[in-house]
Amino acid sequence: MIRGVIISPDRDLADRLQNALTNSHRVAIARRSDAYLEETELSRMLRAAAPEVVFVCVDALDRAVATAHAIDQQSPGTQVVAISRTCDAQTLLEAMRAGMREFLSPPFEPGLISQTLDRIEVLLAQRPPALETTEAIYAFLPAKPGAGATTIAVNTALALSALPGNDTLLLDLDLNGGLVGFMLLLQPQFSILDAAENALEMDENLWAKLVSKVGKLHVIPTGRINPGFRIEPPQIRHLLAFAQRNYKTVCLDLSGMMEKYSVEVLYECKRIFLVSTPELPSLHLAREKINYFRSLDLTSRISILLNRAHKRSQISIEEMENLFGLPIHMTFPNDYTGVHKALTAGKPVDSGSELGRKYRELAETMAPSPAPDRESRKSGIFGLLK
Repeated sequence: MIRGVIISPDRDLADRLQNALTNSHRVAIARRSDAYLEETELSRMLRAAAPEVVFVCVDALDRAVATAHAIDQQSPGTQVVAISRTCDAQTLLEAMRAGMREFLSPPFEPGLISQTLDRIEVLLAQRPPALETTEAIYAFLPAKPGAGATTIAVNTALALSALPGNDTLLLDLDLNGGLVGFMLLLQPQFSILDAAENALEMDENLWAKLVSKVGKLHVIPTGRINPGFRIEPPQIRHLLAFAQRNYKTVCLDLSGMMEKYSVEVLYECKRIFLVSTPELPSLHLAREKINYFRSLDLTSRISILLNRAHKRSQISIEEMENLFGLPIHMTFPNDYTGVHKALTAGKPVDSGSELGRKYRELAETMAPSPAPDRESRKSGIFGLLK
């Protein structure tokens, strides 16, 4: 099924085209716009809908040509089809020069629609749309409940969001006991449950309602406990794809229970941060999870974080690494008072403390390499949430 968008001030024309495409059973119209979009609005729509083909009315030729050029610049490979009730030779020539290789007009006969879609599918196979997406997806999960994975995830995500130009999202995917909302004193109207239920129809307007803001960090917490609810793999894939198109860094807080959807997201992650403490039960369960990750061929993505480390531990770092068969990526000191103070205030751990500096250090290793800013990138989802 080809994912499409219609941009046409002529509503009757758009209705007739959409009916014809629906009857073809080959195109799903994700969005419609009854007006030509400015560049920033077009960028927002492309990132939200991720269309493979855009049908553009060429009645206002200058606006249609500008739209086609903007689509080619922001989403190379996305096909643009000109539509109109009539089309003279000069309009057709200008549309072709702008990259619109196909033209459709009423009565939108099934045979012509089918032939057009055949050609579009060939072009899409040769050159799929290439929207900018991030690979900086990071999962945090505990070896054992209470290891402090959520504390590290929250503070690291806040540190990431404070880095220049690093739009950051934190998703709480611990459906049984997510604490992100509690730690940040959030009282959102919507939650990750609502995001999952609407994942297949996600757009920028709905996303703006789902997301909570803490400083520059965008957060979707778990919300109410719902033991009967499960996130299905297609839902999580759509959520992550949407996030990848709209954020530079995505952090996922997982329960560590290895639910089906959790395993699904691990394959999308650049790094998997497994959080353990120096106590034997936590170390034992960390090793068990590492062995499980080996069975999934995910060992190369694991980074072990040792939380609440202290200098006089009965088990040395070297002994722990021998136990895991992997190096410990980073250690975090035990700062009960600092963490308690931050929890009470709903704020990050003091950035000037030893623990706070560790969170910032981890964040700096996770941030994607700087890239030239694009105004359209800045005006995506974030333009709705300011």
